[in-house]
Amino acid sequence: MIPKTFKEVIDLGDGREISIETGKLAKQAHGSVVVQSGKCMLLCTVVSNYKQSDVDFLPLTVDYREKFAAAGRYPGGFFKREARPSDGEVLTMRLVDRVLRPLFPKDYHAETQVMIQLMSHDEDVMPDAMAGLAASAAIQLSDFPFECAISEARVGRVNGEFIINPTREQLKESDIDMMIGASADSVMMVEGEMEEISEEEMTEAIKFAHEAIKVQCAAQIRLAEAFGKKEVREYEPEREDEDLAKKVHDLTYDKVYAVAKAGSAKHERSAAFDAIKEEVKATFSEEELEDFGDLVSKYFYKAEKAAVRDLTLNDGLRLDGRKTDEIRPIWCEIDYLPSVHGSSIFTRGETQALATVTLGTSREANKIDMPSYEGEETFYLHYNFPPFSTGEARPIRGTSRREVGHGNLAQRALKGMIPEDCPYTVRVVSEVLESNGSSSMATVCSGTMALMDAGVQLKKPVSGIAMGLISDADSGNYAVLSDILGDEDHLGDMDFKVTGTADGITACQMDIKVKGLSYEILVKALMQAKEGRLHILEKLTDTISAPNAEVKSYAPKIITKIIPGEYIGAVIGSGGKVIQELQKETNTTIVINEDPDTEEGIVEILGTGQEGIDAVIAKIEALMFKPEVGSVYEVKVIKMLDFGAVVEYVEAPGNEVLLHVSELAWERTENVSDVVNMGDVFDVKYFGLDPRTRKEKVSRKALLPKPEGYVERPPRNDRGGDRRGGDRRRGGDRDRKPRRD
Repeated sequence: MIPKTFKEVIDLGDGREISIETGKLAKQAHGSVVVQSGKCMLLCTVVSNYKQSDVDFLPLTVDYREKFAAAGRYPGGFFKREARPSDGEVLTMRLVDRVLRPLFPKDYHAETQVMIQLMSHDEDVMPDAMAGLAASAAIQLSDFPFECAISEARVGRVNGEFIINPTREQLKESDIDMMIGASADSVMMVEGEMEEISEEEMTEAIKFAHEAIKVQCAAQIRLAEAFGKKEVREYEPEREDEDLAKKVHDLTYDKVYAVAKAGSAKHERSAAFDAIKEEVKATFSEEELEDFGDLVSKYFYKAEKAAVRDLTLNDGLRLDGRKTDEIRPIWCEIDYLPSVHGSSIFTRGETQALATVTLGTSREANKIDMPSYEGEETFYLHYNFPPFSTGEARPIRGTSRREVGHGNLAQRALKGMIPEDCPYTVRVVSEVLESNGSSSMATVCSGTMALMDAGVQLKKPVSGIAMGLISDADSGNYAVLSDILGDEDHLGDMDFKVTGTADGITACQMDIKVKGLSYEILVKALMQAKEGRLHILEKLTDTISAPNAEVKSYAPKIITKIIPGEYIGAVIGSGGKVIQELQKETNTTIVINEDPDTEEGIVEILGTGQEGIDAVIAKIEALMFKPEVGSVYEVKVIKMLDFGAVVEYVEAPGNEVLLHVSELAWERTENVSDVVNMGDVFDVKYFGLDPRTRKEKVSRKALLPKPEGYVERPPRNDRGGDRRGGDRRRGGDRDRKPRRD
């Protein structure tokens, strides 16, 4: 029996549609939908256990995977099976997780999985833009305790016109690529990259996306109502004790307020807060702590959060003593590491990032192999966040999703400033050595200086700043915080990272933790961020005002040379012999790629010594040398033979031709050495292919004056004999009797 299906269609306003369907697939999941646009289809399923986990957080897993079969392709590698998620898939998981997680109740701790998979790919549809819509639609069909429907939309701008969910081709022409996550009432997440747009333009893009998201949220609600909205499940809430909460608050609030107001350093402040917490615990017996010790810790955190927020709203002060718009002290240094191609240190307060730059050929490009996109990056950035940066010792289990996300934000901030004609593949690595807030923005700043130190000709330097927000819904008071600390991130209502040049924004990432953030507050945060960003930018340019004119002496220099496609084989040689020997002789790296449009060869020559690079160029030019008939060329004798001299074109070393003895001089020449010797340099005239021998012919005598009364004589053959009325057989004259068998 064919199951009954339910479907809603969303009109994108330009002839494109997105459909949401349920009832056909994965019916044992607690909620499942198929989201389709064009030929692109996503299946999303959600399941949440009915038993609460023994943890004090929501164990939510968002998993997004693109199946290679969706694009009619095989997975790469030896084992033909999808393996660990790519960076692109991880970034999509983070985008969805950041919007969903705040909408579950804080006391809901059941294991929850949201699984999204690309089942059918369409070249004109970017599937990650529909992942948030799919996740929320599936949750709306479940019985999860979830606050409200949300969705995500990508917004681009081509020729001044905003576009919802643009194609990849449209994005190439767009000056904005932003992903916005929101409910019908509130914007909750923003992430993207831009080409130096203004704060006002960014706000307009967010508003435009929000209007489209409202339509998508309404479609989810209609689908859930048609399918049959389930009753929200009951779950065991966390234990509460109002009297205990009041007692802990009364015992700790004033003390925490005093410590917060003292403006101490991170470890000193943390130690003081821990001491207050231990004092509170000491007022209870061991039996009481065993019974409700977890509640004491929970209520202490609430009192701490209230005290810190009140300090900022009431006194305009922050945990480290700064005012709301004040930036922490900054110091910078470049060229710190003596062997790398470029390096810098950026330290802001208790956050420090050491960045390195490595320059390479196109062979070092980062290959991207996803079902929805194949390509390569010639600029990429890796971000590492070791546990010692926060004074912790914890297991290291590979690159975390957080490291992938923060590295991607910094990469997007900087990549627009890499010039289009940069010949190098550029890799930036940021090592976070200290962290107390906004290490990703420190990465942008250290990355900028390291690139300039390496001699990469950045169009403009880029800086970044993380903004925060503390607000009181009852009074309407709020404070926008510049350059937030780690504690302010945890205790505040917003984490808003903005990067840019002196002329505009290049990237942003925003997570909002409160409902109904007004655009007035958003604009204020953006304008305050601009002031802070420009202040930090000044510190960077004070350290290094412009990119170094040249790469360092020990860093590789790269020269790109275009050659006709017909010579690619000659440069490579049979089995790669020519290029391998050339690399070995010149201590260079040579990479040859073919331009698919022009079929020309793009030769990249990378080396630390200019002599080696020059030798490679000379060899390539020699291999491509093609003399013109009737032209005169300077040659050098490199080999003496009985029947002539082998000469090499001086302007094309390695290109040889035989100068026959009959072309040495007008006079009859018996011995080649009577006219020329090894190493002699002189001019010859090029005649092209000799029709008799089908070999190239050059002549020295053609450039000499013909002697008076000269009579042309029959030429010698190549074995030294005369051609006078007959042939001379090998080993004797023509009168010799033939050998009998």
